[in-house]
Amino acid sequence: MRMRLHLVDLPLRHTFTIAHGSTAAQRSVIVELDDGRHQGFGEGCPSAYHGISAEQIANELEAARELIESTPLDSPEEYWQHMLPTLGGNRFALCALDQAAHDLFGKRAGQPLHRLWGLDPARLPLTNYTIGIDTIERMVAKMREFPDWPIYKIKLGTPDDVAIVRELREHTDAVFRVDANTAWTADETIENAHALQDLNVEFIEQPLPVGDTDGMRRVHAESALPIIADETCQIEEDVAKCAGLFDGVNIKLTKCGGLTPGRRMIDEARRLGLKVMVGCMTESTVGCSAIAQLLPLLDYVDMDGPLLVAKDVATGVTFDRGRPILPPENGAGVRLLR
Repeated sequence: MRMRLHLVDLPLRHTFTIAHGSTAAQRSVIVELDDGRHQGFGEGCPSAYHGISAEQIANELEAARELIESTPLDSPEEYWQHMLPTLGGNRFALCALDQAAHDLFGKRAGQPLHRLWGLDPARLPLTNYTIGIDTIERMVAKMREFPDWPIYKIKLGTPDDVAIVRELREHTDAVFRVDANTAWTADETIENAHALQDLNVEFIEQPLPVGDTDGMRRVHAESALPIIADETCQIEEDVAKCAGLFDGVNIKLTKCGGLTPGRRMIDEARRLGLKVMVGCMTESTVGCSAIAQLLPLLDYVDMDGPLLVAKDVATGVTFDRGRPILPPENGAGVRLLR
């Protein structure tokens, strides 16, 4: 098995702003595993907020090349476990490799991953389309680029958050989700939740900074809306910490290390009675096609990365007004555009 690394630039449709900062383009790492007959693809999407660059991801994978190419791919889960001691310090790199291993394994088996896992794709959750922080006029214009979308995710973290949502509500009847990306206090969250409930907001994502356990305990008890963990829930061990503080968790494959730990996190969240969401980090169709294989297990999904980029690098999952359409290919269904 041979590994190829592709560093790709993903220009965004619009500068994307959240409470942590802005970006106009995303550099991503695509891992290709080639066994001579089939090619599997996975994506490592870097994050300045987490101090991870595309070059770091690529360098750590390159340093592990001998191990990666010499380890038999008898199952993706065993393969992941073999890679953990070497790549566990960079879950972004581990995610890219794990997704590629799953894609290759499914293509070898002649089955889409969700079929290999025994999942029924008859009913899939709708994906939201994310609107980054901007002027009201530009936020409305972004919604109009995707008219009749059933769910919009509104990024917040400004002094006028409720007013922003109230104004956007004048332009659509779609469901809203809001994501403060740790920018609120407990008092603000409780106050905002009551106002947002009347504006057809479904839930609030990660309003408080990571580690504010006392504040989250208050919010969980007093919020008029469900609260979903994001920054607080990054790796497997974090799921149990969210029970009693959040109503659900948003699992990011890039942060946790791929499909292998992601599936275990879903199982743990279910065991604890938490709602389950899987989210993207502006990945291309490569990373979002891996997410798509998990859809039958999810309550909510945020996999709009391919919609946020101006030029994609692969084929795979597609969308019809929020409805994900699983690719017809085996594995994760990814084919790289050459």
